[in-house]
Amino acid sequence: MENLFSENSHLISQYLVPWSIKIFAAILIYVIGRFVAKLVVKSVVKLMEKSRVDESLRKFVGNIIGAVLTIFIIIAAIEQLGVDTTSIMAIFAAAGLAVGLALKDSLSNFSAGVMLIMFKPFKLGDLITAGGSTGVVEVIQIFNTVMRTGDNQEIIIPNSHIYGDSIINMSKRDTRRVDLVIGIGYDDNIGKAKQLIEGIIAQNSLILTDPAPTIMVLELGDSSINIAVRPWVKTGDYWPVRADLLQTIKETFDEQGISIPYPQRDVHMITNTAEKAA
Repeated sequence: MENLFSENSHLISQYLVPWSIKIFAAILIYVIGRFVAKLVVKSVVKLMEKSRVDESLRKFVGNIIGAVLTIFIIIAAIEQLGVDTTSIMAIFAAAGLAVGLALKDSLSNFSAGVMLIMFKPFKLGDLITAGGSTGVVEVIQIFNTVMRTGDNQEIIIPNSHIYGDSIINMSKRDTRRVDLVIGIGYDDNIGKAKQLIEGIIAQNSLILTDPAPTIMVLELGDSSINIAVRPWVKTGDYWPVRADLLQTIKETFDEQGISIPYPQRDVHMITNTAEKAA
């Protein structure tokens, strides 16, 4: 009886107590680790919220951080039980590499989306040219950006195509310059044409006086004298002013006898005098 009790005591002291302590420590590590992980995720999300980071990005980053911290907590808890975690970490590393290679394009779009949301080269409602397309920005998502074209088509562009190329934001500035090139004939009066254009600009209330409009001879073209017309307008008035100027200048030039020539070539015929004499 005493021997049996002694053996049981030995087993308890040698195996049960140490393992109970290890299991308790592992559970404690997991519980405390999860609590700390939730605090970290919550703090990061709040920090991003104060920085006005997009809600979808906040949730995504919070989930990623939570998942990574949970993996480390589980590994730490398993290691407390005396299990060699080297092979487990190697498996996680290999799985992470495989997933990274498989989702290479998605990760590239994600990182580009993060940069777009953080640095904000454009916002919702801006008219931009990016990724080979022009349109109004409707949605900026983690992996792609949705734009609407002038004829009401929807374009979905991967963020890596946008952030990896030049971005032209036509709505960023309050004012914008209208650049027109008006051609007149070589027989027309340049001074008169410029005066007519000045009068047309002066009558348009949407054109700004500061900066002052520019009207100048741009070049002597193949078939016309090209005059650069560069007034400044509010960004929202760009297209109405541009269309109105083109129509009004054409109508005024027609009334005043100033031509807007078509591209033309002068062809000189050379006659062989010997053949003519024969």
